[in-house]
Amino acid sequence: MHDIHTLSWGGGGGGSCHVNLTHSLARFHLQLSFISSSMVVVSSIFENVLVFLLNIILATAIIFINVSVFVSIVMNRSLRNENRFMYMLSTCLSDICTGISYYYAGVMDVRDDYDSPTGTFYIVPTFLGLSYMAILAAQADRYHAVSAPFKYSQRMTRNRTLLVIVGYWVYAFILVAVYNLVTTGVAKAVTGFGTFVANIFSIAIMIGLNLRLFVIAKFQLEREPPSEERDNKRASIYLIIIVAVCFLIAWLPWFLLMTVCTFRGGSCFPFRNDGTDPLRILARVNALITPLLYIRGCTALRSTIMVKVWRIPNCKSKG
Repeated sequence: MHDIHTLSWGGGGGGSCHVNLTHSLARFHLQLSFISSSMVVVSSIFENVLVFLLNIILATAIIFINVSVFVSIVMNRSLRNENRFMYMLSTCLSDICTGISYYYAGVMDVRDDYDSPTGTFYIVPTFLGLSYMAILAAQADRYHAVSAPFKYSQRMTRNRTLLVIVGYWVYAFILVAVYNLVTTGVAKAVTGFGTFVANIFSIAIMIGLNLRLFVIAKFQLEREPPSEERDNKRASIYLIIIVAVCFLIAWLPWFLLMTVCTFRGGSCFPFRNDGTDPLRILARVNALITPLLYIRGCTALRSTIMVKVWRIPNCKSKG
């Protein structure tokens, strides 16, 4: 017992053992700290590689699907004769630009803030905004076509439809010029007002008009006798509703965040960059979901893509 007590408290020759034990514990703690730091570094590298791969896959998928839809509409004259496919062409074009730009914005440390040195002069977010405006315009166009079909055929000619599409493309890039030419304070004020108006239009068109569209279409379809044309109309209405729901799920969280941040006066970039921001990723996922829904819901479009674009045999009879 005396020997143990002496060794524990440094009596006699136990002092050297105590010093060695202290040094050993210190080295052990250093080794643990090094291992912990190494694990953090490895975890960070793995996370960055995973985000890089996922964003590359998402950008590639967006480009592939939207190019397929774009080419199929251009190749099919019957599709080009319908106004709704003109809006679809516009959506695909903006989404193709979104996918191409996401190779940069999704894998680099890019933040399109007003004072960010790694921004894209607000061009990359504009492509998302163009897709947003195209879908809103297409939804309003469908409501007009279903609620007043005779007046729609007289009012919305091909040239007027193209004029609407050109109009919101020009409007979008005028806003880009405003953001880059005015002061930061003015740009933030314009963004805040634009975001607030966009939220109103989103709710009014995507919720109000689509609910009314569903009621009108259901009433009209109930008056028609059972036929293949009636089934196609019903499928078209359901497709519009599904596209609107997916649109709201993808876009409203981002717009609500932008609205809150703008009126609060704080930063709207809680995440490191576009590639790690789930709300911005969700908006880009919508650029992939929308054309897939159109392919699934439109037989003529699906048949054209499979037979003429993807060159899949024996799909013509199945379309």
